[in-house]
Amino acid sequence: MSKFLTALLLMGACMTVAAQDHDSAGSKKKSKAAATKTVKKEAPSKKKAAAAAAAGTAAGAAAAQGTDEEDREPDTAGSTGLDYNCALGDKVTIFSNAEDDKHIALRWNKRLMRLTRVETTTGAHRFENRRQGMVWIGIPAKGILLDSRKGQQLANECKSAEQLKPSDAPAAPGLGIQ
Repeated sequence: MSKFLTALLLMGACMTVAAQDHDSAGSKKKSKAAATKTVKKEAPSKKKAAAAAAAGTAAGAAAAQGTDEEDREPDTAGSTGLDYNCALGDKVTIFSNAEDDKHIALRWNKRLMRLTRVETTTGAHRFENRRQGMVWIGIPAKGILLDSRKGQQLANECKSAEQLKPSDAPAAPGLGIQ
């Protein structure tokens, strides 16, 4: 366990250093470009400054209302809904559209969110909404809903009606499973 924690801390430190190096390289390029440009700009008039401030406020208010694709409530018209019953009595509904396999709509806890597919190497279906911190991972046996901001599970052992059906697979020989 301590080896795992040590490796995790080391990996986090490396990622932090890499991110800082990336940010400092970008700021060096910006400062060099700013130093080479010497263009004289006129000071904006008070009316122009007030108009720009008002436009900035309007844009900020629009962003707060959810103009971004991930913030808007998805349209589920024409989508197929699949209900999942999860451990501890939680319920999740996934709405998918045959024409758009890159997005799903997820209803959980009276909220409807749009999630975008993230490619995986394992074959699991992973969908994320980075703005809200929601992650849905679906595998053939079950699904799980995670809150990436808090780092915790919201719903686990989520199974659809088809996944709840007993499998017709034969028992493993020699393991005593029947």
